[in-house]
Amino acid sequence: MNNEAFAQLVDAHYAPLYRFALSLSRNGSDAGDLVQQTFFIWATKGHGLRELSKAKSWLFTTLYREFLRGRRRDSRSSSLEDLPPGEKDPAAEDVDRVSRMDAALVMSALQAVDETFRAPLTLFYLEDMSYQEIADTLEVPIGTVMSRLSRGKAQLRTALERAEAPGPKVLPFPDSKGARAS
Repeated sequence: MNNEAFAQLVDAHYAPLYRFALSLSRNGSDAGDLVQQTFFIWATKGHGLRELSKAKSWLFTTLYREFLRGRRRDSRSSSLEDLPPGEKDPAAEDVDRVSRMDAALVMSALQAVDETFRAPLTLFYLEDMSYQEIADTLEVPIGTVMSRLSRGKAQLRTALERAEAPGPKVLPFPDSKGARAS
């Protein structure tokens, strides 16, 4: 791949990769490092990809692998086994409500979602990937993607409801007998 083709690849995929990396790492400099590492790996190994049309999927998969490698190195990995017992799959989310919200509010709420669920949510909503593309990128079965999206949507819904709620609720002080004043 020549320099011009590499520059075009970077131009086409830098912003989506950065958004994905930012949703995973929650830190701008770490996200930038992940994207740079991904493009470095492409520069050294990308020539082995037979179909250039699969470059986007290859880049997202590589970025996710690098993120996981860093998490393992830092021993701070979270997994589905770490979920509280009895957590149920929620009902389907009202996607229209989310699409009308302020992007900054949604991105902020997304940061409150566990990383296990944040990755598939980001790929689904921000990168418009199909369930199969997400499964391929994250290297998990499609059923796992569906489950993680369902649980992630519930966490995202909760985070958005908290963000949309008007200021903290203040309860009246109890009177001298311990009863709440009316």
